[in-house]
Amino acid sequence: MEQRVLGSTGRAVSVVGLGTWQLGSDWGDVKEADAIAVLDAAVESGVTFFDTADVYGDGRSEQLIGRYLKDRPDAGIFVATKMGRRAEQRPENYNLDNFRAWNDRSRANLGVDTLDLVQLHCPPTAVYDSDALYDALDTMVGEQRIAAYAVSVETCDEALAAIARPGVASVQIILNPFRLKPLEKVLPAAAEAGVGIIARVPLASGLLSGKYTRETVFAADDHRAYNRHGEAFDQGETFSGVEYGTGLEAAVEFAALAPEGATAAQTALRWIIQQPGVTSVIPGARSVEQARANAAAAALPELSPAVLDGVRELYDRRIRAQVHHRW
Repeated sequence: MEQRVLGSTGRAVSVVGLGTWQLGSDWGDVKEADAIAVLDAAVESGVTFFDTADVYGDGRSEQLIGRYLKDRPDAGIFVATKMGRRAEQRPENYNLDNFRAWNDRSRANLGVDTLDLVQLHCPPTAVYDSDALYDALDTMVGEQRIAAYAVSVETCDEALAAIARPGVASVQIILNPFRLKPLEKVLPAAAEAGVGIIARVPLASGLLSGKYTRETVFAADDHRAYNRHGEAFDQGETFSGVEYGTGLEAAVEFAALAPEGATAAQTALRWIIQQPGVTSVIPGARSVEQARANAAAAALPELSPAVLDGVRELYDRRIRAQVHHRW
């Protein structure tokens, strides 16, 4: 699989990575054996990049990855984790003492002395302007607790604030055919600054797979059931902030744009991969088949100008008015 250097880390990662939120059982129960099988299928398909967080399953996702890495030390996997959501979301909680405590936990979960990359996990907006915060992160690098640091953001303005900081290696941001705003300023600014871009929520929580209907029932412990209006965390994390009914209708139109031999989900991933400035896209997978299908998107031919124009037209007509002003 094609590898791209992730910002200032100097490390190359696969253009399709694996997001592991769902392996923490935050999307419904996932058995350990099934989770390990997903990790293995991804690696066997060419994936070299796992994305996780210390709060996914209260550390379960990190622990599963740690067990896998212990059994496969030769796999050459780059692991990005996140921190910041283990405390009340107040700027003052983003301090060196808490960073060290959270870091100790993640290093233990993953079974490593130095974490490849630690991302602030969608912190309060005020955090991005704090010189002390970046000093604390630099201290963590100096202590060899982390090799590099980054941010996962909710909005384009937050992304631009992070990109302006010289120590930020990468920015993780929601980017998919239903969330085009980052193309305007964020991706060009990141490319100019040498900052990597990790595209998250690439299938709009599964909407872009085209598999859901109005009759689809999500488990009560699945965020697609309990967070549609931002009840638990930012609404943009669930279906990319798109109203479910609107998203279903738009997804049918999107699926019609898929070229022969590609699924709707693979078309969405291929669209992201070929956006200038993107380093890696991190779809989740709950089955071996999903992991393999997602990885296969990297081998698809580039989408034609007609398909790209179709994505833009669909977004402008169906989605833009709902999400563009917010994120």
